[in-house]
Amino acid sequence: MAAKEAQARVKINKLLEVAGWRFFDDASGKANVALEPNVTLTHDAVDELGENFEKISKGFVDFLLLDMQGFPQVVLEAKAEHTQPLTAKEQARTYAKSLNCRFVILSNGNLHYFWDLKQGNPQQISSFPTPESLTSYVEFQPDGEKLAGEPVERDYIVRTQLPGYQDLAGWKNEAERSVFVEKNHLRFLREYQLRAVKALQAAVREGKSRFLFEMATGTGKTLTSAAVLKLFLRTSNARRVLFLVDRLELEDQAQKAFVRLLKNDYSTVIYKERRDDWRRAEIVVTTVQSLLTNNKYRTHFSPTDFDLVISDEAHRSISGDARAVFEYFVGYKLGLTATPRDYLKSFDSSAPTSRDPRELERRQLLDTYTTFGCESGEPTFRYSLLDGVTDGFLINPKVVDARTDITTKLLSEEGYAVVVARGEESEEGDAEETFFHRDFEKKFFSEPTNRMFCETFLRHALGDPISGELGKSLVFAVSQAHATKLTQMLNELAEVLFPGKYQSDFAVQVTSLIPGAQQYTINFANNNLLGSGNFIESYKTSKARVCVTVGMMTTGYDCPDILNLAMMRPIFSPSEFVQIKGRGTRKHTFTENLFDEALKAQIVSADAEKVAFKLFDFFGNCEYFEEKFNYDEIIELPRLPTGKVGTGAPPGPPLPSVGLYENHAPDPLKLIREEQVGLLGMKIDRMLFQKFEEMVKADTTLAEHVAAERWEQAVAYVSEKVLEKPTEHFTLEKLRTAVGVDRRLGLREILEKVFGRIARFKSKEELLAEEFEKFVLACKVEDVENLDALRYFFTAYLTDSHLRGILESKRLTELNTNPNFGIADYRAVPEPWRTRIPEYIKDYVSLNAFL
Repeated sequence: MAAKEAQARVKINKLLEVAGWRFFDDASGKANVALEPNVTLTHDAVDELGENFEKISKGFVDFLLLDMQGFPQVVLEAKAEHTQPLTAKEQARTYAKSLNCRFVILSNGNLHYFWDLKQGNPQQISSFPTPESLTSYVEFQPDGEKLAGEPVERDYIVRTQLPGYQDLAGWKNEAERSVFVEKNHLRFLREYQLRAVKALQAAVREGKSRFLFEMATGTGKTLTSAAVLKLFLRTSNARRVLFLVDRLELEDQAQKAFVRLLKNDYSTVIYKERRDDWRRAEIVVTTVQSLLTNNKYRTHFSPTDFDLVISDEAHRSISGDARAVFEYFVGYKLGLTATPRDYLKSFDSSAPTSRDPRELERRQLLDTYTTFGCESGEPTFRYSLLDGVTDGFLINPKVVDARTDITTKLLSEEGYAVVVARGEESEEGDAEETFFHRDFEKKFFSEPTNRMFCETFLRHALGDPISGELGKSLVFAVSQAHATKLTQMLNELAEVLFPGKYQSDFAVQVTSLIPGAQQYTINFANNNLLGSGNFIESYKTSKARVCVTVGMMTTGYDCPDILNLAMMRPIFSPSEFVQIKGRGTRKHTFTENLFDEALKAQIVSADAEKVAFKLFDFFGNCEYFEEKFNYDEIIELPRLPTGKVGTGAPPGPPLPSVGLYENHAPDPLKLIREEQVGLLGMKIDRMLFQKFEEMVKADTTLAEHVAAERWEQAVAYVSEKVLEKPTEHFTLEKLRTAVGVDRRLGLREILEKVFGRIARFKSKEELLAEEFEKFVLACKVEDVENLDALRYFFTAYLTDSHLRGILESKRLTELNTNPNFGIADYRAVPEPWRTRIPEYIKDYVSLNAFL
């Protein structure tokens, strides 16, 4: 027992030192750690103090953390490793009050809790707050009653945008009011957005600190978030707010929105653009990937730096490693999601699900609701697509069922065996999806099937009500290669339908590997992608009519004049399905972009309103997410109807045949030659990593990707331009060998090292310790007695593929002879964790680094 106590003390000492607390005077300042009661501390004693540190005259020894003036600030109650820290809660409270301390830390070296005595219950943390962050935190005086009682009306944001607006002539004159509102970009809260804020206030009044808003795409989650931000900041229930997103484009979008809405009262920054002075801002926006890189969330931030954390698209931005970022900070937590918990009406969670791709996201959705305190499935506030349509704010899709014999078979019950494979070098595991199925690639990528998809889409797509050309459309492909084929085929068909009109600009591939793809998405929304006004000069609408993508234009992409969406691939993620559908639900008036007043006068206003959009479902995706879906329009394939594009007109002559797509990629065998290896060994064995560093650092394109943290593009660029070229000797495996690390390295990690984003490659043991720590925090593990058994099981399952196979196939008798993890080890793990740990690892941990 004494060894356990001493080990706990050593760990606590180390955690204090890492957080910047000082046991002794040094160049940084005076010592700010004292030991009570009256324990004399020497340099030699710091790591050796007290094998029986709990057994002295008062029954315990507290660490007392001091503020800059030397006054008591934090009572740190230290317990032995085998003791649950929360058992000392009341003891610590009494001690803290006697010393006039507001803060308490409870720790046994493995589990730690931070407790603000003015704010409810202890919260689990993974590192200790820094002296600097607590100095700022002392000034923080939260008052839940003040927050709950704050008057919030429809003009809550407008009063920040334009104080005193109601006294201005433009507002007082009702005839001018609409122009006044539009000119000043004033944003009034809609009634349901107001209800969302009031639901949060009611939850705070009930003592809750976690909230979940389930709001359909297009219902203004960002504006609602701005109201919540102002509510917390204005009532002094937050000094600073962290807004987490999972994509770079959403980071920029959120920052611009908050500046536009709140700049008169609060400042907003993007973390990576203001790394040195982010503390000056009240609102910090960042991607979770930015904070995860080299564990920035732990090395650059203290758990008390943010008092409110908002997670946009919650079950995406807190999945995987991102959960560690989200749970790292103490304080209030708000999740935003467009994906309802009951997305599958017929999904049987009790049935075997190992072959069903829906199971992963089902667990993640359930986990999200649990994370935000909504275990019952009822969010803090819900506003569905149907609510938005009923209230007249959104548009429901007209779904077109256009399945071929091949795609029907693909998504039969047996077809659920399709596997979603994530690329090893993917950005935080969020890779482009590749599907494997019997004859799938051969049939799906064939010219006849792709042609059938494209012709069907062009025949039945909605047309633009002003110009008559095909309405702006998004096509979702299986992969980048598939997007290339579809783009070429659509352009060839457009040339047949509109000779000389588009010059191959009709369809554009917008995927992550296309240079300038992000700007393409912006230009398409702004109606100037590859030109504008191609049919009517005075009508501003994008010359490019179709963007073919894989996943770039889903979450958060706002382009209200989209009229057609085509899912030319199976969708297995409910959130992705909801996001794709949401691209078309926004309302739009097409005459807004018409600048010919005479022509505008001829158009009946009702004809210029977007009242519908078409969702082409080539794979029965709608049925996949619901028991039965009542399709609005069913097209029998492969017998293709013919007629004028975009009108649904009577049949006409068939489209001419389009030539077969030609693959212009290099042949697999491009060069063959023999070379004698000399006495000095192969070139790859000598200074390989140094040469690789020199080459990639000299590449300006790659340097730009890294500087902007476009890691997916950087990885793809190196894979295409540098690795495995016949004249060079770089392969990922050889680079891994050259650096001599005891685990697999991903290409992103190698690039982070080359460009100085990380100082060194961590060992397998270090990574295992980090992953277990994240697991403990994310799953709120408090089982102190069995913590060692959980750690051993977690580590074994993560690193031993043979053990994973035994457990997944339930061959438990084989554990009797398994050398690394036996039946006794398995029995030492409490029953619930035998299932929960494997599920957590499958859902949130990448195995690649540990293979």
